[in-house]
Amino acid sequence: MTDYKISAKGVQVYYGDNHAIKDVNVDIEDKTVTAFIGPSGCGKSTFLRTLNRMNDTIDICRVEGDILIDGEDIYDPAVDPVQLRAKVGMVFQKPNPFPKSIYDNVAYGPKIHGLARNKAELDEIVEKSLRKAAIWDEAKDRLNAPGTGLSGGQQQRLCIARAIATAPEVLLMDEPCSALDPIATAQVEELIDELRQSFSVVIVTHSMQQAARVSQKTAFFHLGNLVEYGETDKIFTNPEDSRTESYISGRIG
Repeated sequence: MTDYKISAKGVQVYYGDNHAIKDVNVDIEDKTVTAFIGPSGCGKSTFLRTLNRMNDTIDICRVEGDILIDGEDIYDPAVDPVQLRAKVGMVFQKPNPFPKSIYDNVAYGPKIHGLARNKAELDEIVEKSLRKAAIWDEAKDRLNAPGTGLSGGQQQRLCIARAIATAPEVLLMDEPCSALDPIATAQVEELIDELRQSFSVVIVTHSMQQAARVSQKTAFFHLGNLVEYGETDKIFTNPEDSRTESYISGRIG
């Protein structure tokens, strides 16, 4: 039996009276890229945000069911959401570097979580994170320049460096390429493939081609339901549910 990195059972999400996620059960493996696909408004981003309690920031949002990471209930009242988000990094749709230097963008998380005892250790974490995010070569001579001065694709890789600087175990990505041009998208996709050696990566994407290229497992969401989940190749070539088939072949979207 596989030890799953993330196990979700009977997850429901409500925004006020709107039942946005309906009874989702899914087990996500470590060192794997799992893609969430489905039409706009189908719940894939909402479900992604339950995995690091980002929905906690929305007053009218209520989450029910169990979500375990490494067997621990992340909604247990004893769990500190700030510590949880250090363990479960997140990269958003639009690159959103802090209005600080490239160095400070990456150093921020390790600093607040006390991961470095001194400047030398912090320097090392910053360099390692920028290298892992494949942006060290472009950034190393301008670490004190503002992160906002980078190109869109570089900014997104900086945000990935920032997310992995706290040594998370899970990396969530909410449509990380939708604001990027094709070349930057290809660079980030290549990076995602490398990152799965170190992390469990969960990516929401509206691009089926992207899901097919980067993921090993794919989950198809439709109207708040998890319709089908399995090996990416199988979902794309031989889905079991007619709704999945209709979406993949472009009849619903």
